[in-house]
Amino acid sequence: MPELMTTSPPRHAQLAFDRTCDRLRALQPEHPRVYAVAAMAEQGKRRWWRLADGVREGRIELMYRRHAAEMIRADVAAEVVATALIHAVVGRVVALLIAEGRAWDPGLENLWIHTDNDGGIDWAGLGDTTIRVVDGDVLSGESGVVSLPCDGAMYVWLAHRCEPALVLIQSSMARYAGLPARRFWQLVGESIAGASTYVPELARTDAVAGTRRGQGLLAALERRGLPVRRTTGLLT
Repeated sequence: MPELMTTSPPRHAQLAFDRTCDRLRALQPEHPRVYAVAAMAEQGKRRWWRLADGVREGRIELMYRRHAAEMIRADVAAEVVATALIHAVVGRVVALLIAEGRAWDPGLENLWIHTDNDGGIDWAGLGDTTIRVVDGDVLSGESGVVSLPCDGAMYVWLAHRCEPALVLIQSSMARYAGLPARRFWQLVGESIAGASTYVPELARTDAVAGTRRGQGLLAALERRGLPVRRTTGLLT
């Protein structure tokens, strides 16, 4: 396994990230890891693996086979695993986007996965914890924060960074579990649309703004050829 960072970034550079994760943990206090992510500089290696290495090391296949062995229907197991992986890539960062119009980097090389005793995903982590915001955000100018010029730029950047991880997961689930591409991308769309509905209620933020942000990301993913709102597109 690749080594994790051995030295932490300057503490002041992580303040924005730490505050962000505090707010995400508060969305479901009884399950604080549902939306928040970890800074890998502060984590040990146990049960962590880089998403980029998941296919090569057979971790995604193993995760599916464990679920399939415990469920009556293999197709249901495939959707359960796909949904968990999609949440690690998209669901967590979309919660931040919907609630605050901000995002971290969900890029394939930046994401880490943490598994529980049963091999299920129970947390996610980031190598680079930089927070992206839109110009005019109160965090603009803080250490550990990068500003983008407008909401549209945020959606385009986020779609660009999500795509490689999602494509890797989709191809892996098709190969190991026979999950149709069309269904996989529907699950991605459902993850974003669902967060647009319930995150504003949990965070007590503007529901109209949340819906607009969710639709903006869906549109950006569609423009990259990912059929998150269509029934036609990629081959099954």
